[in-house]
Amino acid sequence: MTEQIQEPVSAGRPRDPRLDRSILAATRDLLGEVGYTKTTISAIARRSGVATPAIYRRWSSKEEIVEEAVFGVQDATTPPATDDLLADLNTWARMFLAQLADPPVRAALPGLISSYQHSRINAYDDLLARSENPIRLAFVDRIVAEAPDAPEAATAAGNEMFDILVATTIVRGLTRGHQDADAFCDSTADTLAFLVRARLAQQREAVGTHTPESPRYSPNVTTSGA
Repeated sequence: MTEQIQEPVSAGRPRDPRLDRSILAATRDLLGEVGYTKTTISAIARRSGVATPAIYRRWSSKEEIVEEAVFGVQDATTPPATDDLLADLNTWARMFLAQLADPPVRAALPGLISSYQHSRINAYDDLLARSENPIRLAFVDRIVAEAPDAPEAATAAGNEMFDILVATTIVRGLTRGHQDADAFCDSTADTLAFLVRARLAQQREAVGTHTPESPRYSPNVTTSGA
């Protein structure tokens, strides 16, 4: 049995970051191995070798530990923008799927969503504010760059496409993981690119600012893989 570390308690003593890392690593390992339900505070304490009281001094609940373990350590770097919208959307789709198909995330997300229904108010909104909003802004900026003549329409389209991207990659990541990832990301990028251009074309039709660079919208146009 692993000997548990009893963290000394004294006024003004800073938290030991090594214990934080041990706890979060143990949480991710357990999520991937035994799932959300069996990833208990006691199990985390045993795996990390950190005493339960020391864990509770850092996080008030299992949900808070899991949130930080699976979302707090994600790389917030966003894909660099290029002049190729389709390629950029493909890169975004691959980034999202890679994160959401990660085994600890696949185990944690359904459990967290279920827990949010019976726990603290606005928990899900708080999580989105920390993990999603900065990435959303970068994504929307990329769509706005596609239509500098119609920033309001592009912003609306960007937010709509972001929601679609999140929803589709969550479902795909949770149900299929990395299976057929290339085909899924290609198809998702094709569909998003078509929808972005359709929304922008509709806006230009409405205000009479059709440009040669922005083909008129036709509902009969289809894209490959969509």
